[in-house]
Amino acid sequence: MLDVHRLRIFSSVVASGSVAAAAANLGYTPSAVSQHLTILQRETGLTLLERAGRGLRPTAAGLAVAAQAEEILARLSEAETMLSDLRTGRNGRLSMAYFASVGATWMPEVARRLTTDLPGVRLELQLRDDVALDPEDRPDIQLVVGRKGSITPGSGFDAHHLVDDPYVAVLPDHHPFACRTEIELAELGGEQWVDNDFAHGLCRLNLLDACAAAGFTPTFQIEAHDYATAIAFVSAGIGITVLPALSAQQLPANVRRIPVVRPAPVRSIYAVVRRSMAGTEPVQLVLETLLADQ
Repeated sequence: MLDVHRLRIFSSVVASGSVAAAAANLGYTPSAVSQHLTILQRETGLTLLERAGRGLRPTAAGLAVAAQAEEILARLSEAETMLSDLRTGRNGRLSMAYFASVGATWMPEVARRLTTDLPGVRLELQLRDDVALDPEDRPDIQLVVGRKGSITPGSGFDAHHLVDDPYVAVLPDHHPFACRTEIELAELGGEQWVDNDFAHGLCRLNLLDACAAAGFTPTFQIEAHDYATAIAFVSAGIGITVLPALSAQQLPANVRRIPVVRPAPVRSIYAVVRRSMAGTEPVQLVLETLLADQ
């Protein structure tokens, strides 16, 4: 079995033309270099170098071995680079889950940054609102909604707070409240509401709790399965809807969004990160990108 270290020393001697020069380049003593050359020739059973004046030159066999050694060392360098990239996360895959209302606002820029800055990383995206019970089934990063100041990421994961997202009333521009700067939630108690959350998860529960605190239960005239559909019903004049502000970034021209207050429901958005991946470059880039959007 050839010793890679001796092949590297032999290549240096061939490239420099002398033991002294190779020793200086490698930081060894000339006697140490000579010893490695002697052992390499014994291991191969070949005469690899011959005297040429005050220096050395490779024999025909030495040239052949030197060519192979150069290829071996190049491949070894590639392998070492690959291992370093894998350790830091510059190569491989990154799995990430997100929920619908941040899909259009955040995820395109996350994907652009990763593919531009770290083209060796394969980004695997999935749309999901639930968090898997088995940690092995969870992605490396998952965007989740929690109550303000309170989230349990689970064993082996850390939660990074991204933003607190207040709710807004979305209503037609001809509505009496359309010119307001804010609307007290209780003032919407008599309106015809368009539901906007088919999953009936935490985002909807936040809203219902706020309505209860304001002294009423909203009357849902229409059940829409997502925010965009609910906004379309509002645009058609069917009713009003109340939803997180991030979900109302792009509205039809005939629709207005007004902050709701007293009480003001808020959802908090977190990035839950697998702890073993936290220090890698892709995860750091994703978190940097998400925080820069706020």
